[in-house]
Amino acid sequence: MTSTIDLGHFVSGDVIDLILTDHVRFESLLRQLRDSSSDRDAVRRAFAELHVAHATAEEELVYPKLRTKRAITAHEAEHGTEEHAEGNEALLAVLELKGTDTEAFDDAVEELCKAVNHHLAEEELTILNPARDDVGLQVRVELGEAFAKRRNELIAQGCASLTQVRAIVRDAEREGLLDDEDDDED
Repeated sequence: MTSTIDLGHFVSGDVIDLILTDHVRFESLLRQLRDSSSDRDAVRRAFAELHVAHATAEEELVYPKLRTKRAITAHEAEHGTEEHAEGNEALLAVLELKGTDTEAFDDAVEELCKAVNHHLAEEELTILNPARDDVGLQVRVELGEAFAKRRNELIAQGCASLTQVRAIVRDAEREGLLDDEDDDED
């Protein structure tokens, strides 16, 4: 079941560049998911692995470090985590579908595209730009090495089976990451 789709294998670099490289890869995979002539099943499995590994590495390593460096606030880190959860929820809908040549699949891919593209744009504006401005290159390179290592480990472990993504979404629901925005009136 291993996909032949290249998800990249980072070793080191500025964490901002590594994250942006993955963002470009996400956009390419989404384009392939929309293409009815592609191997959509292989693409959705590859997308799932990359999405889960990338988001997990950001949440475990990048967001906390940027907070300690005061480049982002707790709210920005939490919002990024909420958007990862929304992406995982949309991803789950794509993974749960049996066929890839149905209108339901196309609709699920459209929702995935909306969630992921929104997050990519917002993260680049509100998290990566402050990281560029407020975090020195040496720290970004050290963080890049840690991000790459964790991301690669997760991909090598196969972090995004249907069962695993279901559990990730269930955990996000329990943690309140997928609540409606209207519930945030506290």
